[in-house]
Amino acid sequence: MSTLGVLIAVAVTLVLVALGIAAKRISAAWIEFRGQRLVTCPEDSRPAGVVVDANHAALTAWRGSPDVRLAGCSHWPERAGCGQVCLAQIEAAPHDCLVSSILVKWHDGKCCVRCGRPVDEFYWAGGQPALLLSSGAVQEWSEIPAERLPETLEAARPVCFDCYLREVERPRPVRAAVS
Repeated sequence: MSTLGVLIAVAVTLVLVALGIAAKRISAAWIEFRGQRLVTCPEDSRPAGVVVDANHAALTAWRGSPDVRLAGCSHWPERAGCGQVCLAQIEAAPHDCLVSSILVKWHDGKCCVRCGRPVDEFYWAGGQPALLLSSGAVQEWSEIPAERLPETLEAARPVCFDCYLREVERPRPVRAAVS
């Protein structure tokens, strides 16, 4: 092989390695910053449901650390244009503020209030455990706004996916409160 051929092979290899590194950073950032999150708003100290612009984070991650910004917040539009100081909470612990992680942790070690089976195995692509609310209604966790999650989980009890399906097909009557 000629010297030119070797140089071309080395150049192509370096480009492919650089593209591989960039692709790894981009995909890792997208995976890390996607999903609904729960943070404490620094402006009013109340829970806020936020969504990070995962696409922007991914596209800026190729050069090193991603540029993280919000795509949405439950306190918008009233507080749109805030300094997005809550991003520090996400950057410090991106996994811990994910709604799905909070729910997995909450369900851990608990049993279904209907059938008594453990509900700590999640099947996010398929059936997901639900919540028995203090009102007596059974609701999928995805129907609860992230900013209301802390107060809801305080009073809720876990329901496995099988019991949730039975509940949807044949709702139980809501019992009147005894005075």
